[in-house]
Amino acid sequence: MAARRSSRFLKPLAYAAGAGLAGSAVLYTVVRPRDIPGTEAAAVPPPTYGEGGVFNPPKFPNVPSRDEQIAKLKASGGVVAQIAEKTKHFLTGSTTPPEQKPEQEEYDLLVIGGGATGAGIALDAVTRGLKVAMVERDDFSSGTSSKSTKLVHGGVRYLEKAVWNLDYNQYSLVVEALRERRYFLDTAPHLSQWLPIMIPIQKWWQAPYFWAGTKFYDFLAGSENIESSYYMTKSKALDAFPMLKKEGLFGALVYYDGAHNDSRMNVSLAMTAALYGATVVSHVEVTGLTKDANGKLNGAVAKDLVAELDGKKAEPFNIKAKGIINATGPFTDSIRKMDDQKVPEIVAPSSGVHVILPGYFSPANMGLIDPNTSDGRVIFFLPWQGNTIAGTTDTACDVKQNPVAGEDEIEWILKEVKRYLQPEINVRRGDVLAAWSGIRPLVRDPTKDKSEGLVRNHLVTMSDSGLLTCSGGKWTTYRQMAEETVDEAIKEFKLTPQALSDAPLVSGTQVKDEAPLDGTCQTHRVRLVGAHGFSKTLFINLVQHYGIETDVAKYLCQAYGDRAWTVAALCAPTETRFPVRGKKISELYPYVDGEVRYAVRHEYAQTATDVIARRMRLAFLNAQASLEALPKVIDIMAEELKWDSKRKDTEFANGVKYLGSMGLPKNKLSLTRKDVESGKVGTYTDEEYQLYARHDKPEELLESDSKYAQGHNPVVGRDSPVNK
Repeated sequence: MAARRSSRFLKPLAYAAGAGLAGSAVLYTVVRPRDIPGTEAAAVPPPTYGEGGVFNPPKFPNVPSRDEQIAKLKASGGVVAQIAEKTKHFLTGSTTPPEQKPEQEEYDLLVIGGGATGAGIALDAVTRGLKVAMVERDDFSSGTSSKSTKLVHGGVRYLEKAVWNLDYNQYSLVVEALRERRYFLDTAPHLSQWLPIMIPIQKWWQAPYFWAGTKFYDFLAGSENIESSYYMTKSKALDAFPMLKKEGLFGALVYYDGAHNDSRMNVSLAMTAALYGATVVSHVEVTGLTKDANGKLNGAVAKDLVAELDGKKAEPFNIKAKGIINATGPFTDSIRKMDDQKVPEIVAPSSGVHVILPGYFSPANMGLIDPNTSDGRVIFFLPWQGNTIAGTTDTACDVKQNPVAGEDEIEWILKEVKRYLQPEINVRRGDVLAAWSGIRPLVRDPTKDKSEGLVRNHLVTMSDSGLLTCSGGKWTTYRQMAEETVDEAIKEFKLTPQALSDAPLVSGTQVKDEAPLDGTCQTHRVRLVGAHGFSKTLFINLVQHYGIETDVAKYLCQAYGDRAWTVAALCAPTETRFPVRGKKISELYPYVDGEVRYAVRHEYAQTATDVIARRMRLAFLNAQASLEALPKVIDIMAEELKWDSKRKDTEFANGVKYLGSMGLPKNKLSLTRKDVESGKVGTYTDEEYQLYARHDKPEELLESDSKYAQGHNPVVGRDSPVNK
């Protein structure tokens, strides 16, 4: 009887334990960490010394020159052939009209727009064996793609909306983004990395709420997740983020997302596409679309804007293609109206302002998110490139090429940041090193009229005349957007993908990508320029061979991957004991002269703004330091591109104007190059100038610290009422 009674209790207990064990095993199998991007050994080992101590540097393939790329564009429109035939016709006096065969050089696809979406489409299409051209009016990532929050994320706030609103579209967006997040980190490990992000908790009931949310976020990532979210006690949270306000803090939740260098990622996409055979050209503006006799699009009219910078007339030329793709972000509707003036607008532009603060406002390896600001918006507070980035706002706006961050929006961000920092940490307006506004190309939902009601789902549409438009989306999902767009283009334009039998050795060695380029989409496995030879210890090899400063070598490896070898080789010798190479563009940051030469020779940089903003990120980190560095950048580019004095003056004026949109104080906009070179950038009276004790002699108490004598109590005076 006793045995039967004990069996009655033991069996259910055993079943429950077994079920719990099995469930735990299944859950662990699904969400367990696999491998952390960037920690594995490089696919290509670093260069070595051969017999006799001879150094064997990598032999990286070069992209075609810009002139060669423009010649290809013109050839597609039959310009070269038609001129030759007309000349022959004129010289021979033939009465037979010259034969025109522009279709022989016709592209399969012409992509308009060189942002993340356009560059992603170009790479996807060319690795499927299609003949592709991509043109950009300004520079690669000159718009929204360089002005993001620098996160590669699924979107915890979208997940919250999906759950509370039972919104399947939001849910799908999160799942898609989490999958793409891993592809992002795998194909460009040098440009992206994992970042822990803290969610401060003020109330006890928020702990289980946010814990459930972050665990669900981990669960949706599944096998693509790296680190699991976890709870922090108050003391642990303050230890990890010492700037955090203690009062009212209950604890914190920490989850993981990705961070990246957005414009360098964009440029790398474009350069990788060029290496695989795509014709990619910046500073070429599409001024019109062309149609055949049936009213179907068959090309575009474009002009080279660099010629105008040189004081020459930009002659229009035709580009012929079987299919035209519109990937112009906020400017999507302007291209659509070139096709059809009556088309309704599908993009609702929204301004997102970010500010850059000194790095001491945040830990170097942890970010913070406030999911509930004073007006319900979300704000991020993240370490980036040695500084701290804070943002963002979300305000309906007009579309402009270089929008300026509004003072009200900057003040709102600073106010929200102060709410989470210790009261003795003063966040001053003068601490803002740079501020910019990026225009998000959100897809318009006709049933909602508020910006917050818009989501970043992308939309692929086809016009009656054959304009394929990809709009909306976000940085993290650029690859998926490109894949869907190319799939649609192949179907609509009846294109035939083919295997690449002569794919370039992007690694600079005999090591090939694992992706089989068989005509299908393989961009989730195609490594970008610089990824093959990158490892987290590559900087040591760079220091030991070129004698570059350690912080510079680390930065170069993270920005260029294995191409850091080429950048270092392009650095001028310093003629000092150490560093041996690498003259800094700005003493405050690890940017060096070799980057300017590399940008011109290998990344199609055509203006000084291309370099200070998109190749190196100085304009985004410190507007005044950028102004101080501008003359050096212009002089190096002038040597490379053979600029005359007039072009150098134009570059300086355009550079200062651009920095005005990056938060450069207004009283600096009138400075001449001579003023900058004489050191007047830091001597004008402004708010920043008054922040520091600049001219006092070294003392225990500087004169500027107090107007009272040493030892005197400024609070209780002799005549104070308290003494009466």
